[in-house]
Amino acid sequence: LSPGARGRPGSVPFKTPVAVAAQSGGMAEPTPPTVFPGLMYSDARAAIDYLVTAFGFEVVQVVPREDGQVAHAELRLGNGLVMVASTPSDPDSPFDWGRSGVCVVVDDPDAHFARAEATGVDVVLGLRDTPYGARDYTVRDPEGNFWTFGTYQPFAHMAPTDA
Repeated sequence: LSPGARGRPGSVPFKTPVAVAAQSGGMAEPTPPTVFPGLMYSDARAAIDYLVTAFGFEVVQVVPREDGQVAHAELRLGNGLVMVASTPSDPDSPFDWGRSGVCVVVDDPDAHFARAEATGVDVVLGLRDTPYGARDYTVRDPEGNFWTFGTYQPFAHMAPTDA
């Protein structure tokens, strides 16, 4: 919800963890993320290796399917988590999600870019300063998904509510 959308009919006020803590008179407890991107890969094991090596993700878990492919994997970076799976072996499965784009907040995009570039990633947009005040870069992974790493933090632009 953008700040300009507050108060519009049908809009839902956003409460930051700080606003919730201020209401209760205490310090903000860390709030776990509530949105987790899911990406499918024809070679999920190679994708996991790529994400770990190029960008510093940590493997939380990998659950194999009966055919040896990846049924479900979780990779952590900071307080975020990405779920990865192998594309379905059944061509009629409704769960082939196609290609995606993911934005990841990092503290130092210059250092992060240097690490990624050293592994030979496919850079789509090199390091740049955006008109909205962020610094970021975008790469395409080996299966065509786009990953943007930078300083843009959407929650920073959302005002706490009193409700």
